[in-house]
Amino acid sequence: MSSSSTSAWWRAAVHHDRRPFLLARNRITKAFRAWFEAEGFEEVEAAALQVSPGNEAHLHAFATQALTISGEASPLYLHTSPEFACKKLLAAGEAKIFSLGKVWRNRERGPLHHPEFTMLEWYRAGAPYQALMDDCATLLALAAETAGTKRFDFRGLACDPFAPPERLSVAGAFDRHAGIDLLASVAADGSTDREALAAAARAAGIRVAEDDGWADVFSRVLVEKIEPRLGEGRATVLCEYPISEAALARPKAADPRVAERFELYACGVELANAFGELTDPAEQRRRFLIEMNEKARIYGERYPIDEDFLAALEHMPEASGSALGFDRLVLLATGARRIEDVIWTPVAE
Repeated sequence: MSSSSTSAWWRAAVHHDRRPFLLARNRITKAFRAWFEAEGFEEVEAAALQVSPGNEAHLHAFATQALTISGEASPLYLHTSPEFACKKLLAAGEAKIFSLGKVWRNRERGPLHHPEFTMLEWYRAGAPYQALMDDCATLLALAAETAGTKRFDFRGLACDPFAPPERLSVAGAFDRHAGIDLLASVAADGSTDREALAAAARAAGIRVAEDDGWADVFSRVLVEKIEPRLGEGRATVLCEYPISEAALARPKAADPRVAERFELYACGVELANAFGELTDPAEQRRRFLIEMNEKARIYGERYPIDEDFLAALEHMPEASGSALGFDRLVLLATGARRIEDVIWTPVAE
């Protein structure tokens, strides 16, 4: 554990140890902005205050309120992602945009989690989501080159950031690392069979609670059996998530049981989450309601739906987008051990 996790980050000795990581962070920031500019992207700034922080069941936001002069209050949230704002800009006519800025997520703290962190998000209108896989590979190599390293090492795993990432379907990963036929529990319409997956998970040595739903079992297998093995030797693009695990992604044309969603891993660390974007407002509303019902069941709360966002979807072109945890990538590229080591002014615990 680094000294920054046990001592105030502003103490001179602690800052001295962290400063090389922070200077490397600045170099990577500049290199990334230069790459996006060279690729013809426009940098955009999304407002941090939003009427909805996102509608995923396990996403937790920081809530606040806006007051009128007379003191009347309206609820607002610090955004957990610039996604809704960026998609509105696509609807307005932008075609290639990126955002590099702060986002906030509650209930998140640990070596790889921080309540305030930096997210790199970019969108390509008219491009397939495979184009973002190529972008991710380029950015991994650019981060490593800029930091002056030839490989990433974290928690006993090594990864060559210059090697082409492996492309592995979620179903393939379940079969390889857990011996589970995942899609045997997913019907043609995307509905799921909890009992079938629970039985397969138990056979693989995974504990399943009586009140676990299909999604709970899916997540437990992913976390315990699969994620620790991803991005070993070279990065992994984990793609084709079951449609029920991709609330903002469109179905894959060749197999509607799965979605055009992928996540990028290096050294067992999730770095990016990308979609072929869903642009059907009615379907998006249906999925949001499912997610919020699940959130209410588990946590006893729900977030409002951004009606302005759903209205914008009617005008949004076909597009693909990706969100990358910038601090995590800097951590791997610099050899830091904790996320606080690569954040200039960490939030106090």
